[in-house]
Amino acid sequence: MKKFALACTLGVVLSISSASAEDTVGYASYGGAYQQAVRKAFLDPITADHGIKIRDYSLQGGLPEVRAQVAAGAVEWDIVELYAGQCQQAANEGLLEPLDYTVIKNTAGIPKHLVADHWVGFTAYSTVLAYNKDVYKDNPPKSWADFFDVEKFPGTRALSGVSPAANLEIGLLAAGTPKDKIYPIDFDAAFKKLSEIKPNISVWWGTGAQAAQLAQSQEVDMLAIWAARIDAAIKEGAPYAYTMNQGVIDVECLIVPKGAPHKDAAMKVINYLTSPEYQANLPQYIPYGPINQDAFKTGKITPEQAENVVTSEKNLPLQIIIDKPFWAENGQKAQEMWDKFMQQ
Repeated sequence: MKKFALACTLGVVLSISSASAEDTVGYASYGGAYQQAVRKAFLDPITADHGIKIRDYSLQGGLPEVRAQVAAGAVEWDIVELYAGQCQQAANEGLLEPLDYTVIKNTAGIPKHLVADHWVGFTAYSTVLAYNKDVYKDNPPKSWADFFDVEKFPGTRALSGVSPAANLEIGLLAAGTPKDKIYPIDFDAAFKKLSEIKPNISVWWGTGAQAAQLAQSQEVDMLAIWAARIDAAIKEGAPYAYTMNQGVIDVECLIVPKGAPHKDAAMKVINYLTSPEYQANLPQYIPYGPINQDAFKTGKITPEQAENVVTSEKNLPLQIIIDKPFWAENGQKAQEMWDKFMQQ
């Protein structure tokens, strides 16, 4: 009887442990102010409302990490945020589970081209031109052409040194390419323009945190930086401003790696992550944009908040949206060219 009772007890414990593990979803994102905002706007409320525990992880590179976990057959994450063309590229490589749209039902307000078999749009962020107000006073740079004009706008500058995405678009915009003619990207023209500014780049930043620190320490006079990062730096006292004009919008998308340990729970969480009610929480914490446009109909986003949201009705037309299919097809080639460019 004692053995039977012990076995029953162990069975109950194992059952509880299994259920607890099944209710915990691993979620990987890009860290910093953005991930903190996602935690407050989405993850904590979802746990409170639906009882699904969500443990978050910080990404370093995104797609390479997903590729490595899937190849090793040791997938730790259930939901991963990726950007640029990485979502479709991961799908093309067979790294992803198909999304279950019988569970994920909150996609009506998401642009159709951001609802794919293996990924769905989640939030939007923008690479914007920021500048030190104390340096430029009443004559600040207003465009990427101004950023590249070192005679009219002297001063130290910084760009991202990690990826060609956004940088190539910035180069073409600086060269005068109309927004609707950016794609397909003319690599030669983009790199030619970037070569002009390269000697004047004081810092090629590697992370969003480093970019924000450049503003906080006033190490550079103007820089390309994610809107959320410069917004946070400004709130902490950095004497900077930024313009949404010619911002380069990218869309964070949600994917489920092939072999994810809690695939079914992941589909439920993605359904909540894409809902207008949770999406409308995001601008309370960070000026990243809800990708579900129905979020702006909930009444939760104030006009004051919408002023700094990259996907608001006012700001969206000022910017360009990165073409994900282009980057899915050309990302590897562009990265090889970028690495060579950075080494020259």
